[in-house]
Amino acid sequence: MRKRNIALIGVFAATAVASAFVYGAAQAVEKPKYKVEAEEGNFELRQYPQMVVAQVERSGNRQLAVRNAFSPLASYIFAKNRPGEKIAMTAPVTQEPSEKGWKVSFIMPAGRSLDDLPAPATDVELAEIDPRFVAVLRFSGRWTDQRFTDHSERLREWIKSKGLTPVGDMEFAYYNDPFTPAFLRRNEVMIEIKR
Repeated sequence: MRKRNIALIGVFAATAVASAFVYGAAQAVEKPKYKVEAEEGNFELRQYPQMVVAQVERSGNRQLAVRNAFSPLASYIFAKNRPGEKIAMTAPVTQEPSEKGWKVSFIMPAGRSLDDLPAPATDVELAEIDPRFVAVLRFSGRWTDQRFTDHSERLREWIKSKGLTPVGDMEFAYYNDPFTPAFLRRNEVMIEIKR
């Protein structure tokens, strides 16, 4: 019994160390510099600067679309299918509904522009996103459709309670890789708000 308890403690300690390492690595990745204009619990109103993204559209359900879009986007930033230098990985990866199904985007590092980024070799597209005012709800846990639906509804209710007007579709943001334990993940639902 004592050996079993020692083994369990060892497994727990190893898991904690690995989780801390993964969490620390995720914190080191560049994220967009936004200004928080209002905060209430896990709800925020943010002002985002202009950003450049690499994006791919994929058909199918949300989970299938993000899986199918990840490979060409990763190949673009890691220069696997194009000449030129690698581009630093950033967070979050975002996903929003589109005409084809879902649009998945990687945010390019700050200071990069459409003019100085390498041209994609596949159906990856580069796009500029204008500065925008956004309502956000932050949460942790797994990336299930039900969780995104529930948090989207909560965000819509909060927006309505504040007398704000949403513009466009809900967007989902993933800050961590799939190996990060669910309780350490940073996820967000967000939508642009009319000024």
